Amino acid sequence: MPVLNCSIKLQMLEKMLRWSFPESLKVYGAVMNINRGNPFRKEVVVDSWPDFKAVITRPQKENEVDDLDHYTNAHAVFYKELQAYQELLENTNAINWGQIFQIQGLQEGICEISRTVALSKQIDVKTSSFQMVIHSDPDMLPDVRLQMDPKLMLTHLDISHASLLSKTWSRGDNPRSQKYLANLICCFPSVCVLDDNGYPLSWSLTDQFATMIHGYTLPEHRRKGYSRLVATTLAKKLHSCGFPAQGNVLETNIPSIALLKSMNAQFLPCSFFRVIHTPFHFLAKSHL
Repeated sequence: MPVLNCSIKLQMLEKMLRWSFPESLKVYGAVMNINRGNPFRKEVVVDSWPDFKAVITRPQKENEVDDLDHYTNAHAVFYKELQAYQELLENTNAINWGQIFQIQGLQEGICEISRTVALSKQIDVKTSSFQMVIHSDPDMLPDVRLQMDPKLMLTHLDISHASLLSKTWSRGDNPRSQKYLANLICCFPSVCVLDDNGYPLSWSLTDQFATMIHGYTLPEHRRKGYSRLVATTLAKKLHSCGFPAQGNVLETNIPSIALLKSMNAQFLPCSFFRVIHTPFHFLAKSHL
């Protein structure tokens, strides 16, 4: 189980992953961030090198971690052979099964193998799936021209906004989510519309896998074009940095799907899967 900590090998991996789009997009985004300063202190493990059949990006083992923080304890997965991925996942040196953690990827086998392996380890597994979208061509993004109130400003998020983002995030509203979002704001591109008091009205930010997440507009400021402006601006910003402008959306979120279609987003044939693993002894914790 090699750990790729050589910059040359990591650059090679980034190029190799391009040949497996779209299924490799989550790992590709994580590896891109590793190769560009590694702000979230991730590392890469593979079943073999250079002819790998499975790859996992994970938090660096030497860093102090909060075993209850599944936001930060996040892994991205891509496999060419399902059996190779299962063997890598079962390896206790590859995954810390003593903590709450999540696995993200674009292949159905990820959920299947998590359930299989978790059964023998007394781990609870919760899965969720989303439609995956990508803005593959920056020239296809709309030229958004919005006559905003001159008191409003289009800019990036500030760490002071983390509390509001956490409260309005479907996966948030707790201290760990607020800390996680604050780290994202510090490390990755974001876009927001601020009022004249510096209060965000609409926003979108990027996560540790180079994915556009938590696009949101306060209810009283909807239907003014802010969401489209913010999302398009962030997608263009990601493209200018060399990242794929990718995102995901629930199939039931009709307004967001309509927004993405208006931005000429490409809806991918593969789904995005998130699998949260919780050891049984953590399930009774009131703060989970």
